[in-house]
Amino acid sequence: MIRWIVVIFLSVIVFSTLLPWLEKLGIGRLPGDLRFRLFGRIFSLPFASTILISVVVFLLAKLL
Repeated sequence: MIRWIVVIFLSVIVFSTLLPWLEKLGIGRLPGDLRFRLFGRIFSLPFASTILISVVVFLLAKLL
């Protein structure tokens, strides 16, 4: 259980840093992705995109 929490947490960090590039592909704007402004800075938490990409990677790993 802890392993999955760590994987999801690290995925959120990676996708948050890559979000400007990924938004051009439509990732980061799914329902469930949170975006808010705090102290004049925009923070994004792409939960739905992270889960979607994790499922795709899991299915690819299962097939290989």
